[in-house]
Amino acid sequence: MMRLSDKHILLLATGFGSGKAPFSPGTFGSAAALPFCALIWLSGLAFGAPFSFLLVTALVIISVVVAEEAVKLLGEKDPSCVVIDEFAGMFVTFAGVTLTWKVALAGFLLFRFFDILKPVPVRTLEKVLPGGAGVVMDDVAAGIMAGLVLQIGIRVLG
Repeated sequence: MMRLSDKHILLLATGFGSGKAPFSPGTFGSAAALPFCALIWLSGLAFGAPFSFLLVTALVIISVVVAEEAVKLLGEKDPSCVVIDEFAGMFVTFAGVTLTWKVALAGFLLFRFFDILKPVPVRTLEKVLPGGAGVVMDDVAAGIMAGLVLQIGIRVLG
């Protein structure tokens, strides 16, 4: 199996550098994830919804592995520059929705709300899970919450 270099791990972990923003790296990382969310949505159009769900699942797993390596390299429990967790959370937020600019904006704002607020299930995952899983899975939980609210909003508001 090919191993990524430390440089490549940090490039992925920092969301291609978006996590190095001088303030609000999570917000910058979430915004940087939007074009990738669009690519996942397009893959669903091309290959079907099951493919895009499998892709999101694979990307979440990869995010955990990359976050785990980045935590080791940086020597911190949850470094603020690591935003691959925001990418994973954003991917989950938009799973199964038709992506328009309004949906993208609403999903982005909802994800940031749940990620910053960290309601009980989100905060619990962050504290209970070790390493890369703890870094990523709280954002996945925030993404699930944001995605549910987004789905309800789409159905109610059209």
